[in-house]
Amino acid sequence: MDGAGEGRVVVVGGGIAGLLAARVLADRHLEVRVLDRDHPERGDPSTPRRGVPQGHHIHALLPRGRQILEELFPGLTRQLVDAGAPSGDLLGDARLHLSGHRFARAGADLTTVSVSRPYLETCIRDRVAALANVTIGPPTDVLGLVTTPDGKRVRGVRVLRRADGSAEEVLDATLVIDAMGRGSRTPTWLRELGAAEPPQERIAGDLGYATRHYRLDPTVLGGDWGTLQAPTPHCPRGGALARIEGDRWIVTLFGLLGDHPSTDPVGFEDFAASLTFPDLGEAIRSGTPLDDPVAYRFPASVRCRYERLRRFPDGLLPIGDAVCSLNPIYGQGMTVAALQALALREHVRRDGASEPRRWLHRVARILDAPWDMVVGGDLAHPEVEGPRTAKVRVLGAYIARLHAAAARDPRLAVAFARVMALVDPPTSLLRPGTAARVLHGGGPTARRVVGTRPTGHLDPRKEVRR
Repeated sequence: MDGAGEGRVVVVGGGIAGLLAARVLADRHLEVRVLDRDHPERGDPSTPRRGVPQGHHIHALLPRGRQILEELFPGLTRQLVDAGAPSGDLLGDARLHLSGHRFARAGADLTTVSVSRPYLETCIRDRVAALANVTIGPPTDVLGLVTTPDGKRVRGVRVLRRADGSAEEVLDATLVIDAMGRGSRTPTWLRELGAAEPPQERIAGDLGYATRHYRLDPTVLGGDWGTLQAPTPHCPRGGALARIEGDRWIVTLFGLLGDHPSTDPVGFEDFAASLTFPDLGEAIRSGTPLDDPVAYRFPASVRCRYERLRRFPDGLLPIGDAVCSLNPIYGQGMTVAALQALALREHVRRDGASEPRRWLHRVARILDAPWDMVVGGDLAHPEVEGPRTAKVRVLGAYIARLHAAAARDPRLAVAFARVMALVDPPTSLLRPGTAARVLHGGGPTARRVVGTRPTGHLDPRKEVRR
């Protein structure tokens, strides 16, 4: 594991963000090595990696994320669908309940795929591992950075393989990508170099969730592939149910502010039955559980403001949850990582692999929209800790009114779904025509469509359009 390291990139972290970084960097004809502390279990691709504790739980591949993955891995959507993952329209083929309102049904041209995190990660890893200039290493601990004497440039990493008899080694590299997720050590490394740690923003919602898999009748939701209920200020509980590959359904229940679902099977189903809308609880009541509930805690969304630092070493670029860990209720993590992968491809092409300044600002711009959505959504709950600026209060009231109107107005439902999918920017919701419909509680042509299916319903096995 030694060498000059010229033209070599080390990606620390083998999750979604790290694999996508390796994929785009491979296009630059660089030697890419992906290091992680654990290795996926051989055999069953539905088994979560030990290093991805959230892998047990429901994940959302938003339409924008699916588009990017299809661009990076042509044919991936078809591969997932052929494996049994349903595909359909985010709004037309699933049920959305936000701010206590069931959104009107409409075709939004937002194709997504409902797939488990372990299977999706397996498919991506296999594609990346097949690239001639990418090596996914054995389980390895990254102990620290190797830098120039003045600490201004990273020249590699110190590593220790997780095998008996291993000794510490140095792996030289032109560029180190920190894709270690919420366990990122970049703040510690900066401190060891005598530099300042990044300012952090935290929104502490004390989220807890639990997940269980079921075998359900395929028609349990009237042909829909899933349903989502978000918590409200009046009810901090929510849940999501989705059909996934392997003829299974995954149920994740969640609660804010310490109101967490039980891992006791009876308590789990009682929690589901207590939700504002009965869809989810009724769906699993007659189902066959395939496992016991598994719990997870997510104390706070955290954003590291690296772009505000005056000093940052060349040759080190953080990505994904290493920069910002978002409340998973919003399902944005994988799509945000995909957006950053595209930005990394452009950054390396225009600014060179090792230059961090423009990269940190690029990442900040990508994060602004999803971070604002998370902040606004979580701070709608009065007990959640965080700064309630005038912007947060005004936009929060506007979005709550939009959600109410979207229950009657398909055009507003589509407009918000496109923003939620990270296809359109949040500013699109402030366009004069949209704002007028919100202020009137639904446009003049709004009609009650709750519970109806859109014209041209998508076949979840056939719809794989980008």
